[in-house]
Amino acid sequence: MRMNHMMNYPTGYPALLKKLPFFILTAIVYVVGINNVNAAQTTAAPAPVPEKKSKNFTHDTVVELAQQLSQKPFKEAKKAPKELIDLDFATYGKINYQENAAIWGGTPTKFSVQLFAPGFLYKNLVDIDVVENSKAIPIELTEASFDVPSDAIEKLITQLGQYAGVRLHYPINDDEMKDEFIMFQGASYFRVLSKGQTYGLSNRGLAIDVAQPKGEEYPLFKRFWVERPSKYQTAIVVHALLDSQSVTGAYRFGIYPGAPSRVEVDVTLFPRKDIQHVGLAPLTSMFLFGGLDNSDKPDYRPEVHNSDGLQIDRGNGERLWRPLNNPNKLQVSAFADEDIKGFGLIQRHRKFEDYQDLSANYQLRPSAWIEPLNDWGKGQLVLIEIPSSAETNDNIVAYWEPQGGLKKDQPYKYSYRMTASNDSPSIASKARVVRSSKGQVLSKGKELLVDFSNIKPQDIDKISIDASISKGKILSTRIVARPDINGARVFVSFEPESTNVAELRLQLKKDDKPLAATWLYRWNSDDWQ
Repeated sequence: MRMNHMMNYPTGYPALLKKLPFFILTAIVYVVGINNVNAAQTTAAPAPVPEKKSKNFTHDTVVELAQQLSQKPFKEAKKAPKELIDLDFATYGKINYQENAAIWGGTPTKFSVQLFAPGFLYKNLVDIDVVENSKAIPIELTEASFDVPSDAIEKLITQLGQYAGVRLHYPINDDEMKDEFIMFQGASYFRVLSKGQTYGLSNRGLAIDVAQPKGEEYPLFKRFWVERPSKYQTAIVVHALLDSQSVTGAYRFGIYPGAPSRVEVDVTLFPRKDIQHVGLAPLTSMFLFGGLDNSDKPDYRPEVHNSDGLQIDRGNGERLWRPLNNPNKLQVSAFADEDIKGFGLIQRHRKFEDYQDLSANYQLRPSAWIEPLNDWGKGQLVLIEIPSSAETNDNIVAYWEPQGGLKKDQPYKYSYRMTASNDSPSIASKARVVRSSKGQVLSKGKELLVDFSNIKPQDIDKISIDASISKGKILSTRIVARPDINGARVFVSFEPESTNVAELRLQLKKDDKPLAATWLYRWNSDDWQ
């Protein structure tokens, strides 16, 4: 297994950041996205679209459109006018889809649809259809669609007749209230909520050339089709057409809101050219500080992050846990694998006391677990960690990169399930990493400590510690009981010697079998000043 291949970009770094689409204002997306989270059940529906505008529709329609589009030169999406793009955050936040215009709001179905207006960060215009009785019907925009702060803005939006995204509502928290639980807005981003959660990390349809010197390509969902569920259905289907300079794609999202919510994604890609660096099922999150990474500035909060660890379930059955880091230099790590079983960015700490933040409520942010539904073959799980000085920046990205990339004119199909859980999938019989931290200052060497739950006190003496370091040497290890979490604490002291970067690996074993996930960590002298 090849792990943690690192690339640092000490020069030209600011220019590179400007090209990274995941380095975005998450706080802005969060506030705008939930402006009308608790949309009340509505009594009015949008005006009907003339029957002559409806067309026959199946998912094959999207596949055929994507294939045809791939044979043509790429064209940039239509943009919102400058007057809307120049809106500031506060003004754009006042543009809200009218609750009484919600699609299917006054019908027996439990779902309803609301739309995002173009403007501010959301420059690209997208088309949105609803599908009823196998007919696709465009959603028309009228003067009554949005509540706007001025007549001038209303006129601009109405003249455009297009939207910037779509969000779905369903009673996931209260039977009497339809809550927003999934949104598609901006490039190929989408975000999902389960019962009791608030928005945190984001999913993406596809990632291309992330953290490459030439800059990243930004695939865009340029058209959506939302199927109308019956009044008895508890799931909904959304189709999307993806387009970019290098590839087109047909996406089918089978969406199941609840506790937890899950999304089953079927994808067919049509490359316009060879693509070496492509990321499947990308996840984007934020990690500012916590655990092994202390805050650089005084802060009353113990931790600030949307995710605190990367978990990987390898094809050979091994489970890996890598605590996240906010490095001083851009870091790219790669974990080679074949037929990976799953991966995710996990928010494991679920108590208010872990964060002490009354407004952000980081303890309610979702984890995201990706489970392939077909064999993904050989490739590598890529983790990107970007230096960040603010919690409004997404600086963590994880995705699967297939070996060999994509080839021009060769369709590529894959499917996966994304679960917006509170934690990663549990294995009841195994211990679990719950905390990683720096230890005491030693006269010689450095110290790490890792806390594990689900370890019985009587088993402590039966556990062996397998610790290794890529450069330098392990000085000592020991394990002690930690009854308050029904677990144990492991101490590891090490001497990096003359190296500035070293990879540490820790595995607990009982009866020569792994007791928990293999714990991985990249020690960097720059981050331990």
